[in-house]
Amino acid sequence: MAKSRGPGSPGGRHHSLAGTRESLAEPGADELSSLGSDSEVNGGGPEERRVDKFGFIVGSRSAEGPLEEVPLEVLRQRESKWLDMLNNWDKWMAKKHKKIRLRCQKGIPPSLRGRAWQYLSGSKVKLEQNIGKFDELDLLTGDPKWLDVIERDLHRQFPFHEMFVSRGGHGQQDLFRVLKAYTLYRPEEGYCQAQAPIAAVLLMHMPAEQAFWCLVQICEKYLPGYYSEKLEAIQLDGQILFSLLHKVSPVAYKHLSKQKIDPILYMTEWFMCAFSRTLPWSSVLRVWDMFFCEGVKIIFRVGLVLLKHTLGSSDKLKSCQGQYETMERLRALSPKIMQETFLVQEVIELPVTERQIEREHLIQLKKWRETHGELQCKSPPRLHGAKAISEAEPPPRKALEPVPSIIVSPGPAPVPKARKSKEKSREKSPASPANGPGAEGHGAPSSARELLHPQVSPHHQSKESLSSRESEDTYL
Repeated sequence: MAKSRGPGSPGGRHHSLAGTRESLAEPGADELSSLGSDSEVNGGGPEERRVDKFGFIVGSRSAEGPLEEVPLEVLRQRESKWLDMLNNWDKWMAKKHKKIRLRCQKGIPPSLRGRAWQYLSGSKVKLEQNIGKFDELDLLTGDPKWLDVIERDLHRQFPFHEMFVSRGGHGQQDLFRVLKAYTLYRPEEGYCQAQAPIAAVLLMHMPAEQAFWCLVQICEKYLPGYYSEKLEAIQLDGQILFSLLHKVSPVAYKHLSKQKIDPILYMTEWFMCAFSRTLPWSSVLRVWDMFFCEGVKIIFRVGLVLLKHTLGSSDKLKSCQGQYETMERLRALSPKIMQETFLVQEVIELPVTERQIEREHLIQLKKWRETHGELQCKSPPRLHGAKAISEAEPPPRKALEPVPSIIVSPGPAPVPKARKSKEKSREKSPASPANGPGAEGHGAPSSARELLHPQVSPHHQSKESLSSRESEDTYL
């Protein structure tokens, strides 16, 4: 492979980033195109195709090898606990967020993962606040300049997954709908190629409308500015990652500094695709479970763990003497360090906090302004996980004021007790002619009316049913 090939090689260090939005993984684009071809993938009939537990075709490079299975009894217990949490989500989020975090670290049960991601990200609330919006966007045509790029990318997204294996199949159709809807929802951002794998992962776990709002939350709350035209946010986070590496693994930091390898060269796809195109699938899902709960710090931690265990010792650096060798090592990470159990435990134990990230963000932002001026993309501040999103956008609550079932029209003041006793005594006396059938067929005794409304004569009152008048008296 030539050193100058694309932005992902050391030789392209000063290459313009303008094309990154449409050619994020340029070195592998041709390879992915061939993998997704009908002749290769769809050649065999459905009866010849077997898939693993995640939906990937067995025998493909995307299929998982032997996995550490969770015992069925443990899985059922976790499902029961998660169902209780989801059915009482506001209470758990307000009072037991730490418990939610621990359960996300253990892994969300597969049967509830899609639903849990919607609750964690706040996309469920977002959808409820925008009923019908996705359908409205879905009916619009869209900007042709984005539609062409999206269509070219569809077959490159997980071509060996059963949802996306067929050209024009339901998976690719839904992916097109979600990505097109986002370009209409945020026309100032348009489409970035890195959004396609994000949306595809979501579609594996939920319908198109829910996936759209989940994508919106990722782009606006978790990773704001990542998919903007100039990629300023991802460049800033690259510098933050590099600075944090100095504390986590001085050896790796020193080596990358010596080789003058810009972080943007190795961390762009990691961060923008949330490792969905880097890690084994079981590890991807565990990372996403924690990411939705705890926010971008999980992405930083995963990146730091990979760098530390790839370049963090003198023995590991023996085969990475130059820029090219180092980049090749970072492209072909060791399966051992990406293995689910090992990686998740390392990520949980790595002491990198939101406060450290935000403090470093301010430092790097100051440096950016000194060298580049003000940021051209004014992104909203990112929110660090489910708790921050929940507090920033509390779910709409119904009004607590009781709505009476009996409507009371404005009337005179309640009758004093003394007058009520007189009224009762009069009711016990024989009916007067005024109370006969000719007065008001279904009305209350006139004496009672005179007491309730002394200023109005019985002949000028509107006819009301006995039940309505009694109801009014009862309410008063």
